[in-house]
Amino acid sequence: MTHTVSNLLNWYRGNARALPWRNPPGEALPTDPDWPYRVWLSEIMLQQTTVAAVKAYFAAFTARWPTVAALAAADDADVMQAWAGLGYYARARNLLACARAVVADHGGRFPSDEDALRTLPGIGPYTSAAIAAFAFGRHAIVIDGNVERVVTRLDAIDTPLPAARPQIRGALETLTPQNASDFAQALMDLATSICTPRNPRCLICPLSPDCRAARSPNPADWPRKAPKRPRPTRRGTAWWIEAQGQILTIVRPAKGLLGGMRALPSSDWHDTEPAPAPPLPGNWQNLGAISHGFTHFELILSVHALSLPQKPQLARADLSGALLEAAWVNVEDIPGAGLPTLFKKAAVLARAHLPEAA
Repeated sequence: MTHTVSNLLNWYRGNARALPWRNPPGEALPTDPDWPYRVWLSEIMLQQTTVAAVKAYFAAFTARWPTVAALAAADDADVMQAWAGLGYYARARNLLACARAVVADHGGRFPSDEDALRTLPGIGPYTSAAIAAFAFGRHAIVIDGNVERVVTRLDAIDTPLPAARPQIRGALETLTPQNASDFAQALMDLATSICTPRNPRCLICPLSPDCRAARSPNPADWPRKAPKRPRPTRRGTAWWIEAQGQILTIVRPAKGLLGGMRALPSSDWHDTEPAPAPPLPGNWQNLGAISHGFTHFELILSVHALSLPQKPQLARADLSGALLEAAWVNVEDIPGAGLPTLFKKAAVLARAHLPEAA
């Protein structure tokens, strides 16, 4: 074992984060047959989400669906509502699809082999390596953004990301010991507490004697990054329809962003200023707009409101073909109705402008 690896693992034994989905350093893996389920669930939740944010969701999911079989049998709408706030709802759909595939094709037990894991919905190279290492103790090369940062600094890799990834993998293939689980999670904890994106704490880092970036004037210059392309802006309209103290909500089509989520009726999102016809005739009020950032674009959503004395009879054509499981929700219950963040913002704007509806 190299000096670098020894220093890192010694540091990890005294500084590892205690997380409900993580095995303590140096200990044998749990014998609980559902341990791989917990590891997998945490990894899917942690994609593009912080550990602090995931803890409460993980506790709620494992209390409600303690096994992969229980999750596979869950109602889609219940899972989507429980996922609200974790972002990128395609992951929630893949979560259900994966759980059902594990039950149907693998007898309710996750495979331990990386190649077999990658055949499951929503599991790519990183997640398969993480599950193999963290759930089954396999020797696997686990690389996420935190690990990339540490390794590019350790070797002062000047190739910008993502082109540097083959060099990062090559370095890790040399460094990774048989105990890949502790090593990978040690790198992640080091990146979180010491080798941070800005102002890394090199003076107390266990890797600093071997780190080339630590000997440079500015270790935060790594990893190198290619120039970012500007994110395009898209626009759309959301409709706040109130009648008899209730608000009309729909379930969005399963495919696409926010698929399967309960939401306000809305138009499609376009690169140009839309001029969609409202779903119902009436005296519509333009309440302004909210903005929301997705991974690849920024959305500006205009919010238009209509107050009706009685609930109208609705047909699918009334809502541009998007009328799926339409439901009227009490105005005061809207904050807890499971709307994704985008439509929560629209609801906040509407209620602020229409106090009489609140």
